[in-house]
Amino acid sequence: MSPLLRRTPRKKPTERTVTLIGKPDCHLCEDAEAVIKQVCDELGTPWEKKDITQDEELYRAYWEQIPVVLVDGEQHDFWRVDPKRLRTTLGG
Repeated sequence: MSPLLRRTPRKKPTERTVTLIGKPDCHLCEDAEAVIKQVCDELGTPWEKKDITQDEELYRAYWEQIPVVLVDGEQHDFWRVDPKRLRTTLGG
């Protein structure tokens, strides 16, 4: 079977990881964190928060887009987080 047609097994929400990249005193980051916390708590998905002011590589990569949301290390959203879209991506 062609690799393009082969399906990879879908991960369960508990097997995913959500990362919020933001900075202190950022109202959009606080809004994003509230959405992530709500959705991840519902689905049992682990999540973490990273501060771009403490990581030069993250700062260079994302300073114009914060807050940035990664799912399993891949960029999912930036600026605003849509709870329905995040829930769907996580498989919930």
